[in-house]
Parts: sequence; C-alpha cells; structure tokens
Amino acid sequence: MAVLPIRLFPDPVLHTQAQEVTDIDGALQKFIDDMADTMYKAPGLGLAANQVGDLHRVIVFDVAQREGKPELMVILNPRITAADGEIIHNEGCLSVRDFSAEVRRSARVCVEGLDRHGKPLTLTAEGLMAVVLQHEIDHLNGLLFLDRLSRLKRSLYLRRLKKRAEAGG
Repeated sequence: MAVLPIRLFPDPVLHTQAQEVTDIDGALQKFIDDMADTMYKAPGLGLAANQVGDLHRVIVFDVAQREGKPELMVILNPRITAADGEIIHNEGCLSVRDFSAEVRRSARVCVEGLDRHGKPLTLTAEGLMAVVLQHEIDHLNGLLFLDRLSRLKRSLYLRRLKKRAEAGG
C-alpha cells in the first residue's frame, strides 16, 4: 500500500467531475487501500478520488477514528438520494491548505452506491457523517467547499493563497 500525493487547490482535477466506476477489480482494490492509507496519513476524515488525481467516483471516509475506533468506509458511485434539515459545520479540506470555514449543509442524508466489492449499499447519516459524505460527494462532482462560501470569504482565501505564492510558499 502507498500514500498518494494529494492534489491542492487550484489544481484543475479538483473541479472536474468524476466518472462512474465500472470495473471492480484488483487494481481498484489496491487504489482503495492506497486512498485509505493517504487519508489516515494526512490525517483526514474523508478522501475522494479526485483529490489524488483519479477521476472515478470513489470515496473513503472514517468518522469513527475521532473516537479512537477506526472503521474505514468505502462507497463507489455514491449519490445523495434524500436530504433534510440544516447544519452549519466548520469544514477544512486536505486539498485546501490552512483554511477552514463554516459551510451550510443538510443535517441528514441518504446515500446510495456500491461497497468496495460491488454490492448495493444504502447509508443514512446525520451530523458529522452527513457533512463528510456531502463534502466528499461534492469533490466527485467537481466542487470544493470553497465553492459553497460567500464571495467575500472565498476572495479572502484566494488573496491569502496569492500572497503565499508571491512569497515563494
């Protein structure tokens, strides 16, 4: 297993929509394991394939690790089939350096997709897990949490990023 390089904003792959997974084979299983290693090493709560430069609809996440009980979850071709309520959560992203902001999301979601072996999966989540699922599925749709911020907050981050680049960082 390997730790993959995480793509950083403004890499164009982060704004590219991922394609459905059609072949579930040994190469995909290795890729999923590599994504998990990358997520845990970063450390992060979730990772979408776009973030490591792959344009297939694959997400890995583990909210339980926060309580010291790691439980890796994998969803292929995830899609939100129902959502309700509202939550505002302070989000960060492995692809957006040194920045977090409050993002408005659905408090509860139902997600359908496939498990890593191709079996149909339905997951109902609320709170932090719902936020993580929406965040990672956004990645697969070519969206970053930055795209959900006000123009002012986004421009503040872009200004900070530009200053860092000008300073050689």
